[in-house]
Amino acid sequence: MKISAQEEYGLRCLVQLADLPEGESLTLPQIAEREGISTANAGKLMWLLNRAGFVHSTRGTKGGYLLARPASEIRLSEIIRVLDDDEMAKHCDNYTGVLDSCVHKGDCGIRPVIIGLHEIVADALSNITLSHLVGSESSVDATFHKIQGIHRTLESQRA
Repeated sequence: MKISAQEEYGLRCLVQLADLPEGESLTLPQIAEREGISTANAGKLMWLLNRAGFVHSTRGTKGGYLLARPASEIRLSEIIRVLDDDEMAKHCDNYTGVLDSCVHKGDCGIRPVIIGLHEIVADALSNITLSHLVGSESSVDATFHKIQGIHRTLESQRA
């Protein structure tokens, strides 16, 4: 699975909001600075996340962004669906070679594997909430391993 920059930074912006004390918000420049991205990029991400109903924005001197619902109710699968540029339905259209369509469009042994892997990842992401991503790397890793059906460790990834 490949995570796009939009997915990575969108998740990171949401984690910033999930980590705030109840009732507090962050301005766009604060979010951008905390994540090391431009205010324009943060603005685009927050617009998408606001439009999808993950965040609320308030204008004014005491304005800013906050989560629209509890972090424990926001699933990663929902967030990725909003931020993901690459739709699985268009997968075969991306690998046509020099032709207009894939030569294996009618019968392909690769397509069911790609679709199956995508479904496994989507299922795993539906078991992880935004609240699971708040905390230190080691605490998030420990929580991650308690979630049923997820067996990968950070240590094996680093090896």
